[in-house]
Amino acid sequence: MKTLLNIIWLVFGGLWLAIGYFVAGLICCLLIITIPWGIASFRIASYTLWPFGRMVVDKPGGNGVFALLGNVIWLLVAGIWMAIGHVVTAVAMALTIIGIPLAIANLKLIPVSLMPLGKQIVPTNAPFAAYR
Repeated sequence: MKTLLNIIWLVFGGLWLAIGYFVAGLICCLLIITIPWGIASFRIASYTLWPFGRMVVDKPGGNGVFALLGNVIWLLVAGIWMAIGHVVTAVAMALTIIGIPLAIANLKLIPVSLMPLGKQIVPTNAPFAAYR
Protein backbone atom coordinates (compact mmCIF):
# COMPACT_ATOMS: atom_id res chain seq x y z
CA MET A 1 0.00 0.00 0.00
CA LYS A 2 2.88 2.36 0.81
CA THR A 3 4.37 1.83 -2.62
CA LEU A 4 1.08 2.58 -4.35
CA LEU A 5 0.59 5.76 -2.30
CA ASN A 6 4.18 6.82 -3.01
CA ILE A 7 3.71 6.37 -6.77
CA ILE A 8 0.47 8.36 -6.75
CA TRP A 9 2.16 11.00 -4.56
CA LEU A 10 5.11 11.26 -6.93
CA VAL A 11 2.92 11.75 -9.97
CA PHE A 12 0.46 14.22 -8.46
CA GLY A 13 2.71 16.65 -6.65
CA GLY A 14 5.67 15.02 -4.94
CA LEU A 15 7.99 15.46 -7.89
CA TRP A 16 7.32 19.21 -8.14
CA LEU A 17 7.75 19.73 -4.41
CA ALA A 18 11.00 17.75 -4.46
CA ILE A 19 12.28 19.85 -7.37
CA GLY A 20 11.49 22.98 -5.33
CA TYR A 21 13.49 21.68 -2.37
CA PHE A 22 16.30 20.58 -4.68
CA VAL A 23 16.55 24.04 -6.28
CA ALA A 24 16.53 25.66 -2.84
CA GLY A 25 19.32 23.26 -1.80
CA LEU A 26 21.38 24.10 -4.86
CA ILE A 27 21.04 27.82 -4.22
CA CYS A 28 22.00 27.36 -0.58
CA CYS A 29 25.06 25.28 -1.49
CA LEU A 30 26.19 27.84 -4.09
CA LEU A 31 26.21 30.54 -1.43
CA ILE A 32 28.67 28.44 0.65
CA ILE A 33 27.75 29.96 4.03
CA THR A 34 24.27 28.45 3.74
CA ILE A 35 25.45 24.88 3.08
CA PRO A 36 23.73 23.51 6.25
CA TRP A 37 20.40 24.73 4.88
CA GLY A 38 21.26 23.17 1.52
CA ILE A 39 21.90 19.80 3.11
CA ALA A 40 18.64 20.03 5.05
CA SER A 41 16.84 20.98 1.84
CA PHE A 42 18.26 17.95 0.01
CA ARG A 43 17.18 15.73 2.92
CA ILE A 44 13.63 17.09 2.71
CA ALA A 45 13.68 16.70 -1.09
CA SER A 46 14.43 12.99 -0.75
CA TYR A 47 11.67 12.65 1.84
CA THR A 48 9.25 14.56 -0.39
CA LEU A 49 9.89 12.16 -3.27
CA TRP A 50 8.92 9.05 -1.27
CA PRO A 51 7.24 10.02 2.05
CA PHE A 52 5.08 7.00 2.87
CA GLY A 53 6.95 4.49 5.00
CA ARG A 54 9.22 7.16 6.52
CA MET A 55 8.80 9.83 9.16
CA VAL A 56 10.58 12.90 10.50
CA VAL A 57 11.94 12.86 14.05
CA ASP A 58 14.07 15.25 16.07
CA LYS A 59 17.79 14.55 16.02
CA PRO A 60 19.18 13.73 19.43
CA GLY A 61 21.08 16.81 20.54
CA GLY A 62 20.20 18.60 17.30
CA ASN A 63 17.89 21.25 18.71
CA GLY A 64 20.32 23.79 20.08
CA VAL A 65 20.54 27.54 19.77
CA PHE A 66 22.21 27.34 16.35
CA ALA A 67 19.48 25.07 14.98
CA LEU A 68 16.85 27.48 16.29
CA LEU A 69 18.60 30.50 14.76
CA GLY A 70 19.13 28.61 11.50
CA ASN A 71 15.47 27.60 11.40
CA VAL A 72 14.37 31.21 11.84
CA ILE A 73 16.60 32.27 8.94
CA TRP A 74 15.29 29.38 6.80
CA LEU A 75 11.71 30.31 7.68
CA LEU A 76 12.19 33.86 6.45
CA VAL A 77 14.11 32.97 3.29
CA ALA A 78 12.55 29.77 1.95
CA GLY A 79 10.43 27.98 4.54
CA ILE A 80 7.31 30.09 4.16
CA TRP A 81 7.31 29.58 0.39
CA MET A 82 7.73 25.82 0.72
CA ALA A 83 4.90 25.71 3.28
CA ILE A 84 2.64 27.65 0.90
CA GLY A 85 3.51 25.11 -1.82
CA HIS A 86 2.47 22.28 0.51
CA VAL A 87 -0.83 23.98 1.38
CA VAL A 88 -1.68 24.63 -2.29
CA THR A 89 -0.79 21.05 -3.25
CA ALA A 90 -2.76 19.66 -0.29
CA VAL A 91 -5.86 21.59 -1.30
CA ALA A 92 -5.57 20.33 -4.88
CA MET A 93 -5.06 16.74 -3.71
CA ALA A 94 -7.99 16.88 -1.27
CA LEU A 95 -10.41 17.49 -4.13
CA THR A 96 -10.52 13.77 -4.87
CA ILE A 97 -11.25 10.91 -2.49
CA ILE A 98 -8.03 9.08 -3.27
CA GLY A 99 -6.11 12.32 -2.76
CA ILE A 100 -7.23 12.83 0.84
CA PRO A 101 -4.43 10.69 2.38
CA LEU A 102 -1.98 12.49 0.11
CA ALA A 103 -3.31 15.87 1.27
CA ILE A 104 -2.89 14.81 4.90
CA ALA A 105 0.69 13.73 4.19
CA ASN A 106 1.29 17.09 2.51
CA LEU A 107 0.03 18.93 5.58
CA LYS A 108 2.34 16.80 7.76
CA LEU A 109 5.28 18.11 5.71
CA ILE A 110 4.59 21.74 6.64
CA PRO A 111 6.36 21.70 10.04
CA VAL A 112 9.55 20.22 8.57
CA SER A 113 9.40 22.66 5.65
CA LEU A 114 9.30 25.53 8.13
CA MET A 115 11.95 24.23 10.56
CA PRO A 116 14.23 21.65 8.85
CA LEU A 117 17.35 21.88 11.00
CA GLY A 118 17.61 19.44 13.89
CA LYS A 119 15.46 16.82 12.13
CA GLN A 120 16.19 13.45 10.57
CA ILE A 121 14.19 10.99 8.50
CA VAL A 122 13.73 7.40 9.71
CA PRO A 123 11.64 4.45 8.51
CA THR A 124 8.22 4.26 10.16
CA ASN A 125 8.96 0.78 11.47
CA ALA A 126 11.85 2.26 13.47
CA PRO A 127 10.58 5.58 14.93
CA PHE A 128 13.05 5.43 17.83
CA ALA A 129 16.07 4.72 15.62
CA ALA A 130 17.31 8.26 16.22
CA TYR A 131 17.61 7.56 19.94
CA ARG A 132 19.58 4.30 19.75
